[in-house]
Amino acid sequence: MRKMILDCDPGHDDAVAIILVGNNPEFELLGITVESGNQTLKKTGRNALNLVQFLELDVPVCLGATNPIIKEVEICDAIHGESGLDGFDFPELKIDFDSRHAVDFIIQSVMNSTEKITMVTTGPMTNLALAIRMEPRILDNIEEVVLMGGSFQNGNVTPAAEFNVYCDPEAAHIVFNSNVKVTMVGLDVTRKVLTYPAIIERMEKVNNHVSDMFVKLMKVFNENQKRVFGFEGSPLHDPVTIAYLIDPTLLEVVFVHCDIDISHSTSYGRTNCDIFDYLKLEKNIYVAKDIDVKKFWNIIEDSLKRY
Repeated sequence: MRKMILDCDPGHDDAVAIILVGNNPEFELLGITVESGNQTLKKTGRNALNLVQFLELDVPVCLGATNPIIKEVEICDAIHGESGLDGFDFPELKIDFDSRHAVDFIIQSVMNSTEKITMVTTGPMTNLALAIRMEPRILDNIEEVVLMGGSFQNGNVTPAAEFNVYCDPEAAHIVFNSNVKVTMVGLDVTRKVLTYPAIIERMEKVNNHVSDMFVKLMKVFNENQKRVFGFEGSPLHDPVTIAYLIDPTLLEVVFVHCDIDISHSTSYGRTNCDIFDYLKLEKNIYVAKDIDVKKFWNIIEDSLKRY
């Protein structure tokens, strides 16, 4: 079993990532850490609790960073709605947060583990970056960081920057330059897994309580994505990280040099990936270039059926 901490900001696509990891026998989910991003920390935290309770997961949920390291808070309410997870009515909450701050939880869990930990981040990387700064020794016990974020092509909040990295470029800079294995799952592949109506109909046929949640969330997600971006199907960004860990043949990845633009210029937050090795600089991250779309949707369906 791969030991994992999921750091997220739920979020419709974060919700599906939690579904994928939640009862997968290949993973030991040590905990879920939360920061602001798709909505404020108060709302993303509540969403995480709702998901953990609804999916009947026995894992701690820890609140983390309210703000990025330097810049002002950014949220994505146009896509994820007022609650950050519009579209599904969860039962009354009966569970509460773990008392530990997310950064403390990451440090303690990684330092105390007898096996190396995989960190998956599907939101801004603030919690992980702060943990690295507070206790650099955790890097020796991190197997890999798999993140949803960035792009070697175009952004989705500016021409240059993808939302998760743009929310906290300085945090991404810290992680990308940590000398730990980093795999970037960016817009270049996540924009290829679009939740078209036919996909929603397919998942509806699974016909259990989790597929019902998936369908209701994705219908609202699609409506918002079409209104903002004109997409007929919403890109299901975050679950690609977990799907890749379930089946590494899902993605084509390349080892490249990448710098985060922290210049506060018009390209602030861009992941400058030297895909063609123009600069001949030391390579520091793996970047996803392509995805097997059919295989991805099979993984989603199989995960829903396990509930």
